Amino acid sequence: QLQLVESGGGLVQAGGSLRLSCAASGRAFGSYCMGWFRQAPGKERDVVAVITWSGGRTYYTDSVKGRFTISRDNAKNTVYLQMNSLKPEDTAVYYCAGHSDFQALVTEQRGRLYWGQGTQVTVSS
Repeated sequence: QLQLVESGGGLVQAGGSLRLSCAASGRAFGSYCMGWFRQAPGKERDVVAVITWSGGRTYYTDSVKGRFTISRDNAKNTVYLQMNSLKPEDTAVYYCAGHSDFQALVTEQRGRLYWGQGTQVTVSS
């Protein structure tokens, strides 16, 4: 079991920045790949960024490349999502997810993942 708790969401103006954090507890965090997903009202929960257990490989969906950065600190059992140049279309509930398989996160195998409860990000225009 992997328990995940997100924080750092809020209201920000377009062009602003936020940093989301996801604190993990339970089984060895360092053995899990981690990802961030987001779900806007009426839409599916989609992958935003993924990072391997070592941090040596990352994946980003096209719409956030160059603006968002995923990172992790295994000593603190925490994964981060730095979001810069935010746009109104980034408004969503952001979820942290974990799995031992990097591809399970990238290919959005949602039923296989450990999930946090989500944190709301709202970007005003």
